[in-house]
Amino acid sequence: MAVDGRVQGKVWVSFIVEKDGHLSNIVVEHGPGFGTNEEAIRVLKMAPAWKPGIQNGQPVRVRYTLPINFQINDDNN
Repeated sequence: MAVDGRVQGKVWVSFIVEKDGHLSNIVVEHGPGFGTNEEAIRVLKMAPAWKPGIQNGQPVRVRYTLPINFQINDDNN
């Protein structure tokens, strides 16, 4: 839908990096819609494990908020 509607913009996504590095609680905070919000969530669910935060030498859960840019490339160039 985003390609057909030429929708571009940032999707702001928040999530938690767990102690073992996997991502949980993925939530779209703000986005243009038209399928971009769902695509951002899909991509983060497929992401490899991140490095967890370290506090006092121990892994800890960390919340991140990340902008994901969507841009339509013109294939006619």
